Formats: sequence, C-alpha cells, structure tokens
Amino acid sequence: MLSAAVWRKTISMTRVHCEAPTAVASIRPTILVATTSRWYPTARLAMALASAGCQVDAVCPTLHPFRKTRSVRESYVYNGLAPLSSLARAIACSRPDCIVSGDDLATQHLHRLHAQEQRKGRADSAISALIERSLGNPQSFPVVNARAAFMGVARDEGFRVPLTQVIRDTDELRTWVARVGLPTVLKANGTSGGDGVRIAHTLTEAERFFKELQGPPRLARAAKRALVDQDKTLVWPSILRLRPVVNAQAFVAGREATSTMVCWKGAVLASLHFEVVNKASSKGHATVVRLIENAEMSAAVEGMARRLGLSGLYGFDFMLEAETEKAYLIEINPRSTQVGHLSLGPGRDLPAALYAALSGQAVQAAPKVTEKDTIALFPQEWIRDPESPFLRSAYHDIPWEEPDLVRDCVSNRRKQSSWYSRADRRQAASAARSAQPMTAPAKSHTVGLDWGGK
Repeated sequence: MLSAAVWRKTISMTRVHCEAPTAVASIRPTILVATTSRWYPTARLAMALASAGCQVDAVCPTLHPFRKTRSVRESYVYNGLAPLSSLARAIACSRPDCIVSGDDLATQHLHRLHAQEQRKGRADSAISALIERSLGNPQSFPVVNARAAFMGVARDEGFRVPLTQVIRDTDELRTWVARVGLPTVLKANGTSGGDGVRIAHTLTEAERFFKELQGPPRLARAAKRALVDQDKTLVWPSILRLRPVVNAQAFVAGREATSTMVCWKGAVLASLHFEVVNKASSKGHATVVRLIENAEMSAAVEGMARRLGLSGLYGFDFMLEAETEKAYLIEINPRSTQVGHLSLGPGRDLPAALYAALSGQAVQAAPKVTEKDTIALFPQEWIRDPESPFLRSAYHDIPWEEPDLVRDCVSNRRKQSSWYSRADRRQAASAARSAQPMTAPAKSHTVGLDWGGK
C-alpha cells in the first residue's frame, strides 16, 4: 500500500477533505471499484473480490446495487457533473492499492485524471502512480480508447483483425463502402454493450447510422437521464455538443465470442474465453455464454496485453468466422466485463489472481462454481426471457448468498425490461426502414425464481 505520507500529499494536491479512516490498518489489499453506471455485474465483481480476500470500496452513482451487498466497505458518490474531482476524492479517502474500472466511461475518466496530473507537473504524484499501477502503461491509454488505433496495433502484432478505419464524414463513408462493401459495421468510440454499434446493409442505412452515432446526446435525453434517473453523465456532452469518433469495420460473418482477463505489467494472470450463446438484443450484451478453449483467442489476449503493457481487468471481443472458425479480434473493452466474477478453476479465477498480485501471495483459486460449460447470466437472461430454457439447462448464476441483491434485481426487472423493449423497438424500426427481416422480441412474463439456482 502506498505510504501515508504520500497519500497526505495527494489529499493536499487534490484539495479534497474526508474523515480519516478509523479502522485499524489491514494487510488485505484495498480495491476501489469505479463505475459511472448502475450495472449489476459490478456488484457481482465486488462480491467476488471480497471473497478472494480483498477489501473493496466503491465510487459509484447513488442507488447503485453495491448497497445491496455486504461486500463493499465504503462507497463514495460519483458526480457526473464533476467526474474527475469525485474520483480524486474517492481515491484520497479510500487510499486503495488498485482501482478496477467497471465501465468504459470510468476508464476514460481515470485516463483524463492521469493526464491532468501530468499537465500540472505531478507526474510522480500518488494518483498518477496508482492509475498506472491499476491500468498499465500510460502510453497505451490513447490506444485502448480508440477502436481504430487499437485495431491497427493488433494488426501490426500479426493478429487476425477486420479492416477498421475512422470515418470523419459521409464522403469518407461512401469511399469506404465502395472499397470494402456491404454489410459494414459502424462503431462509436466510448460506447459499450452494443449501444454504439450498427450494422448497415445499404449505403442509405450506413449514412443514417453514421449521423446517429456521430450526433451529440440530445438535450432532452440528457435532462431526462439527469432528473429522472439521477444520471448526469450525458449533461456535459450534450451542452458542449461533443461528437463521438465513428469507425467503420469490415463485417465478419460468424459467431460472437468474448475473453476477459486480469493482467499485471503486461503478463496475463488468469483468463476466461466464452462463445456467446444468447444476447439481450441483436447488438446488445451477452446473456448466455459457453466456456471454450481457443488458441487464437488466447494468443491475441496475451499478445495484446504484453504489447500494451496492460494491468488490471480487460475484455476482448472476437468473431469466429462461420466458414473457417478463425478468430478475428474486433475490439477491446478497457474495463471489467460481466463475466469477470466467475470462478471456474485454476487459471480461470480473475479475482483470486488479482488478489495474489496485490498481496504477493500464491494464487488460491476458489472452487469452481459449476461443472457446466453453459452459463446463464443473472439477471440478464432472466430479464430477456423469464421462460428461457437456459435458466434450467445451463448454470443460472444467481447470487443466492446476497438475497437483498437478488430481490433488488427482481424489483427492478420492470424498468430493465423496459430498457430492453426500447432496444427491441429501435431494432424493429431500423429493420422496418431498411426492409430487413427480423425476429420478434420475446414476450414479457412474470415468474418466480424457483429453479433451484445451481
């Protein structure tokens, strides 16, 4: 843990004030989980980190599911209108050994906080050292935030990737389509969960998607999020009319796959590789996954971690080509992913590996949570379809040890289902405009959680 003297200097430099901790110092490493959203998987990760032996604090929006677990020692409020200062205050109060990012925006904030320290001549400050310790080589920060730049590095390293290019205007888009063909994939930087991804089958559709993705958040949407959802993350982008960078990527026909890993100074300590079996929507996040071994995916994950000098938790997305089964690396997720809490044996327990790296002790992987390869993620698959057969045939990952969290998931299902329904409606409207056939969204039902859980 960084010395108290260094932390006193940090508190002075960031000009924040918090009460001194009253608890006796512990040898348990402290992890600060930083998130800007109320995503349930971050609560699951906090539980897994605490079970591995870590002391867990959190900086998060109000009403986060963290409050429904017994795993978080202290939580600090994330302020979407003053993100860097709220993160700096949480760091100064928590005095963590490591920060784990729960979403892409939190990672961007940490990168900006590091850059702010550099601009102010504080390259050797405790905050700078902590962020580098937690996320890796700062020279790689711009790469992991830019889809095209990351894909360029992966291609230079010899890994199989689809052609990817930044698109600045509709003229460049037309040139891209003429050269690469259709369908084509459009992706906005700084988005996750499929929210900033579109697949265009016609030039007209591509141009419309490009304008949608490049446009700043509408003020009405930002105001609604701030007033109703208490989420202020869109306020500044809307007021300042910030436009995301949009990338075009060659379409790869096949099956989606994903990897998650924990690494330390470029070395992978533990990793998990999955094939995506079911999703919340056509371009949404996975709800059912199947554990696999894939040499190409493993090589790409290890090679990119080494090349970029990464530390902490990261995710990588792949396409397994339909005709050849070749693995194409399509993007990096510079954060923990929704499967990072799963303990599936030696070399497949990310929280245990991170605890070992921070504590200097040998890795003590937890017992495997299941012998099944297929895992239905809770509450994601249940929200998607409460009558899904995967809830019975697969391992349904319900956190029975935290009944308050389960009840919170259940009570919030209506709001979450509404979000998924809006995603389905957007998909349906897009398909109708482009005259593309689509599968009707699943009907909503109400059932109890009485499947036995294991």
